[in-house]
Amino acid sequence: MINELKFCKRCLYSSAHPLNITFDEKGLCSGCQIHEEKNTLNWKERIKNLKKIISQYKSKKSNYDCIVPITGANDSYYILHLVINVLNLNPLLVHYNSYFNTPLGIKNLSNLRIKFNRDIIIKNVNPNKVKKITKNTLINLKSMYWHVLAGQSVFPVQTSIDYKIPLIIWGAHQGIEQVGMYSYTQEVEMSRRYRKNHDLMGFEAEDLIKSYQDINEEDIHEYIYPSFDNLKKIGTRGIYLNNYFRWDPKKQHEEMIKLYKFKTSNFNRTFDTYDYVHCYNYMNIHDIIKLYKHGYSKVTDHACREIRFNRINRADALSLIKKHELQKPLYLDLFCDWLGIKKKSINYLFDRIKNPYFWPKKDVAKFKINILSSKIPSKKINKKKKIKINFIKNSELNDNKKANYIIIGKGYEN
Repeated sequence: MINELKFCKRCLYSSAHPLNITFDEKGLCSGCQIHEEKNTLNWKERIKNLKKIISQYKSKKSNYDCIVPITGANDSYYILHLVINVLNLNPLLVHYNSYFNTPLGIKNLSNLRIKFNRDIIIKNVNPNKVKKITKNTLINLKSMYWHVLAGQSVFPVQTSIDYKIPLIIWGAHQGIEQVGMYSYTQEVEMSRRYRKNHDLMGFEAEDLIKSYQDINEEDIHEYIYPSFDNLKKIGTRGIYLNNYFRWDPKKQHEEMIKLYKFKTSNFNRTFDTYDYVHCYNYMNIHDIIKLYKHGYSKVTDHACREIRFNRINRADALSLIKKHELQKPLYLDLFCDWLGIKKKSINYLFDRIKNPYFWPKKDVAKFKINILSSKIPSKKINKKKKIKINFIKNSELNDNKKANYIIIGKGYEN
C-alpha cells in the first residue's frame, strides 16, 4: 500500500520504487545523491585499490584468475574489456542460457568469444524443467523471468565452487546505480541476501518446493545456491566494477561498438538501443509485467539515468517515458508457444498481475491507467517535438530473420 507518493526533484523516480528509495530535505532521491559521487571520487585511485585487491587472485599456474558472467548484451563486452585489457586478468566466462535468445544476441555472444578469445562454459538447464518453473513463477510470483535471474546469479557461484576459482567479477550493482542503496566507497560485494530479496523477489529455489506442490528438488537442483561452508572453503567473493570505474552505460556501449563491433537494435518500449538485445522477452513481456506490478517500466530507468548524466532534461525524459511505456509488448505468441499456453491465458494473467493502485478496475475487464508517469506534475507534452537522444542502432533484433527463439546458439558468421 502506497501512503504518500513522492517524486525526485531531479530524476523521475518515486517513493514507490521496489528497491526502496529515500529523499533529502531538498527533495533529491538517494539515487541522484549517490550519482554525484561519480563526479567527486578519485577514480584513478579507486582503480589502483582494485588492482591491489585482485593481485592476490592472479593464478601462478597459468590457469583462470576469475569468473566473469556474460550475455550477448548488457555490459558484457565492457566488463571483459576492463578485466582483460585494464586489469590483466585471465577470466573463465560463464553464460546461463535463458532460451529466449535473439539472433542478434547470439551474434553478439559469438563475436565476443572471437574478439576476446577466452574459454566459456554455457549452462543449459533441461528446457522442460525451465518451462515448469516459469509457469509456476508467472502465476504465483508474477514473474516470467525468475529462472533467468536465478540462473544468471547462481551459475557463476556454482562454477566458483566447482573450479575452485574464488573471484567473480560483475559489472554494476543495480541497487547503487538506480536508488543509491550504497555509496561506491562502501565497495559492497555480491551477497546471497541481496540476490534473494531483490533479484528473486524473496524466493530461493528451495522456497519454490515449499510453496508449490508440483515443483520438486530435481526441478530446482540447478538453481540451488552453494552452502556457506563451501563458499567459505573456496573463499568465493563477487566484486562490482562500478565501485572502481566511473560507470556510464551509454558511453561504454558506444566505445564497445567502435572497438569490437557490438550490435544494437531498436525497441518499441524504450529509446535505449543497447541493453537487452540478447533477449526477446526482457524489454517486452518482462517489461510490461513490471509496469503492471510497479507502475513504471524500464524506459523510466533509462530516462532517470540519462537525466543524471545531464544528457536529457526532465521534461523531455517524461515525454519519452509516455511515448514508450504503454506500447504493446511484442513476441507474445513466441512465448506462449514456447510455454505451451494460449494467448488468452497470458492476457488473463496480465489482468491478475495488475496492481490495483496503478490499475484500478473500471469494469470487469477494463482498467483505469493510474501509473506513476500520470502523477508527475508537468506542462502539456508536445507530441510533435523531436527529442535528440543519440543512441546508435546498427542492426535488427531478428537479424532480418523470422522471429524465433534461438534455443542453443553454437556460433555465428561475423
